[in-house]
Amino acid sequence: MKFCQQLSAYLKVKEYTGHRLYQDMFEQAILCDQGGYDSVGLTEHHLINILMMPAPLQFAVKIAEATKNIKIITAVSVLPIHDMRIFAGEVIASQMFTDDRLILGVGRGAFACEMALLGSPLEDSRDKFNESLEVLRALLSEEEVSWKGQYYNFESLTVMPRPMTKNGPAIMMAVLNPEGIYACTKRGFHIMTTPLSGDHQLMLNQVDGFMRGKAELGDKGKDLTLSISRVAFIAKNESDRKEKIEMAYEYYSRFDNVFTGPGIVNNGMIKVLPRKQSVEELAESLLICTADEMVDKLSPYKEAGIDRLILNMNFGASHKDTMASIQHFAEKVTPHFS
Repeated sequence: MKFCQQLSAYLKVKEYTGHRLYQDMFEQAILCDQGGYDSVGLTEHHLINILMMPAPLQFAVKIAEATKNIKIITAVSVLPIHDMRIFAGEVIASQMFTDDRLILGVGRGAFACEMALLGSPLEDSRDKFNESLEVLRALLSEEEVSWKGQYYNFESLTVMPRPMTKNGPAIMMAVLNPEGIYACTKRGFHIMTTPLSGDHQLMLNQVDGFMRGKAELGDKGKDLTLSISRVAFIAKNESDRKEKIEMAYEYYSRFDNVFTGPGIVNNGMIKVLPRKQSVEELAESLLICTADEMVDKLSPYKEAGIDRLILNMNFGASHKDTMASIQHFAEKVTPHFS
């Protein structure tokens, strides 16, 4: 089982500044490369202070220039808000600038308030995403592509330059529903998912959807991978664990506001709203613990057949503590799963 560090930009207060936060993330990426992580992940979001990364492809190039081995995953690029004729060229250039270490994770968007402000309402984004994905795949794999559809209508054109590998970088689909995972796997996509604050059974159902789809593909699906994202942190002791869980609870109080709630955002800052789930209940679904406990908690993921665990440690802890957690995970946890 491989490990990815999700470089989730969470700006708790504006005074910290985006510039300082992005420098933190850059240093985290370099530490991950030195520590033997498989990859780092960059999530595209706009207009909000959680997962605040409006330029993941640009940041991927910056990270690649300072690292040697890690892959960089866009986790995810939101296709409905881009013009695929432009985006395809940006992807190809980023693949080249990262020396083919780019993995293109794609999705249709998650936060209704954000998508509405960007002119692609979430309730309409599924059809637009599906067409955008097919246009993108055509532009990456073929020359002289023309299109007549609901959202795209253009005469024959060729995106330049052409990809450095056949069909461009690997594409990873972000999907939560187990049956959706099954359907996307059958189409030949790598899968990225998360149970969020759901229980262990939901995770097993997601894995089952992937395994069923992969099995039906036979040899064509043998190289497909399943990545699961979880909030995780290596705590120093019980007191530190409780402190980090409280931070995660506040993070989710903002996250829920824009993911399933009313989407109240003031001057770019997501409002903290009350949660139905208690702190104790949330703690049960997160991977916040000591290194020894982490090894035990991750064993079921390996046994389930998960290929890559995406770790989100950026939920409010200081940069110093986050760097320590990244390093302790690499030194004390990763060797048990290599």
